[in-house]
Amino acid sequence: MSSPLAAPPSHRNPASLHGNDDQVVERRSLRDYYIILRERLWIALPIALMVALSVGYIQAREEKMYSATATMQFERPERIVLNEQVVDSSVRSEVDLNTYKQILESSRLRTMVVQSLAPEEIKILQRPYLKDLSPGATPPSVNSLVGRVNVQSIRNSFLISVTVQNRDPDGAAMLANRFTKQFMHYLIENVGGKNEFAVDYLRSRAEELRLESEAAETRLQEYKRRSNLVSLSASVDIVADRLRSINSALTTVRLERLNLEVLLKQIERFREDNGNLLEISYIASYGSIPNLKVQQSELRKQQAIFSERYLERHPKMVDLANSLDVLDQQIQRNIQQAISDLTTQFSKVSHSEAALEREFKSAENDQLRLGELSVDFKSLENQASVAKNNYIQILDRLNQTTTSKNLENIPVKPLDEARPPSAPYTPNIPGIIKTCIGIGLLVFAAVAVGLSFLDDRVKSAWDVEGFIGAHLLGIIPELAEVPDSEKHTLVTSNKTSPGSEAFLSVYSSVKIQSRLDFPKSILVTSTIPGEGKTMISCNLAASFARHGKRVLLVDCDFRRPMLHRHFKQTNDLGLIAWFEGGAKIADDPLSDPLLGITKVDESLYLLRSGGRSKSPTEFLENPIFSQFLDSLKHHFDLVVVDSPPMGAVTDALLISSSTDEVLYVCRFNRAYRKHIRLYIKNLRESKNELLGVVLNGLSPRRIEYYSNYRYYRSYKKYYGAQS
Repeated sequence: MSSPLAAPPSHRNPASLHGNDDQVVERRSLRDYYIILRERLWIALPIALMVALSVGYIQAREEKMYSATATMQFERPERIVLNEQVVDSSVRSEVDLNTYKQILESSRLRTMVVQSLAPEEIKILQRPYLKDLSPGATPPSVNSLVGRVNVQSIRNSFLISVTVQNRDPDGAAMLANRFTKQFMHYLIENVGGKNEFAVDYLRSRAEELRLESEAAETRLQEYKRRSNLVSLSASVDIVADRLRSINSALTTVRLERLNLEVLLKQIERFREDNGNLLEISYIASYGSIPNLKVQQSELRKQQAIFSERYLERHPKMVDLANSLDVLDQQIQRNIQQAISDLTTQFSKVSHSEAALEREFKSAENDQLRLGELSVDFKSLENQASVAKNNYIQILDRLNQTTTSKNLENIPVKPLDEARPPSAPYTPNIPGIIKTCIGIGLLVFAAVAVGLSFLDDRVKSAWDVEGFIGAHLLGIIPELAEVPDSEKHTLVTSNKTSPGSEAFLSVYSSVKIQSRLDFPKSILVTSTIPGEGKTMISCNLAASFARHGKRVLLVDCDFRRPMLHRHFKQTNDLGLIAWFEGGAKIADDPLSDPLLGITKVDESLYLLRSGGRSKSPTEFLENPIFSQFLDSLKHHFDLVVVDSPPMGAVTDALLISSSTDEVLYVCRFNRAYRKHIRLYIKNLRESKNELLGVVLNGLSPRRIEYYSNYRYYRSYKKYYGAQS
């Protein structure tokens, strides 16, 4: 599906020499726009990414906000109110719903919510702001912490939703529920009965009992502070537990002390009786004594065996005696160390026992003190409990009285409580991603399409036929795979290639578009250097020669002659040498030695520039140049003149006045359309027959996508099916 895009007035196609005065309208299909996007991918994509990421970064940096919603339902009672003095608050129309909606959004209800907040709840609301406060700064006011409240009535129902937005999720849910509760309190207080005597009396009595309860509680707390008590029962339990633990520890220490004392007395008795201390189990098992005793036993066995063989002074007997002495000394040192450790343990245990006895005595004194305080404490505690119970009872009675008077007239009840949201509603990461993708795609398309309209270079067949107003003679593909030395002789080499077929297609288009019979001359020019006019001149001349025409290829680019190089000739002979030699027109130009016309292929001849010239206009404006070109047509069927680019110098315009037809070369994405149209206009004003434009340098894919001129696709469809 394509949409026609009419060219602006400045882009109208002027009347061509072919009699085609119709206005050319560019039609772009979805495929054309696809090509526009593909060609500008690496320009539009970074810009789109940068814009999309910038927008996403800004949105993602927004303060996190949480939203919680509580819902209330208004019931429509099926009853008839006969007493005019009874206030009927039931919802009977959307007007009633809107009235309650305005009450929920009123500043009065907001004030009621603020006044109902406890200090702990205010801290919850202040949490998100504390991290942003500078040292010494005060948090925001409670009224500003409430945040934004949005009340909506659900269409075709008696439901109202209260949505609160806050920086804290728990705070948002708490405020939404608080608004519904305070709204119900507001209705209760304003639906009759609040001025009755019973309600007033109960409220005043409740206030008195509240003061009494607070006074009794204050006396109890003051007594606790003076007596250093948490509570009597807790203090008694603490002291009792302390006594039990101290008594248990004291018993354990005493048993340990008695055991140590028995060991010490046993050791003392052995010493007095010169007994063997190793018979005491504690000493016998202490340290390394057991190992030493084993070694001593082994040595004595050896001594008994050696004593049967050797005398006492034998070296082995002496060594055994010395070893036994050493072991005896080690055993004695270990015995002394065991006694010393036992004495130290006894001293420590004795000190521990004394400390535990003192602590036990202190705990007994605390227990006695608590017994003395229990009388006064229980009295104060009972007074505070009685006062509190009285206050609770009268307060409950007040609530029952108020509720029973007004409950039947309250048409609202909570439906769904607000829950703390699990995630913030802003920044909404999925939404931001979708927005960034949408913006990225929009910017990508806008940049690519915008650049396509701003880009004034020749890219397509429409640029040639619609904007410039010339026939498209053909498209030459990009010959990147062909060596530079072979590009200018593709047709003469008779090699089968896409390039040679393209030149033969241009040859056919030139024959179709030309109105002049042979002999004639054709000027080949372009806008800027590097567009391939010399290559096209060579292959176009070779195409005519291949079809039996006698063709002369003339190099009139005197500033930068190139034809002699492509045909591997010297440039000492040619037009400049002929002009400097007198410029005499010979009857047979092939025999003129100054011209040096060379046959480069069958029916194809080359006339070189004969050197370089920085100011060739003297020669080109001389009448002899035009006469010379006319004389060449008596000897050749076609004279193909290769000229300098029109955008660089004016030589081509001077040469065009001496030729019959002009072929203009444009390279894809190189020259600007407005320049080409201006130069072609100048050529037409010099009354030259403009054959058309050859579009050069398109890749095979670009040829398919960009060559929307009317012959290409039908050609491909027809001949492609044949192949």
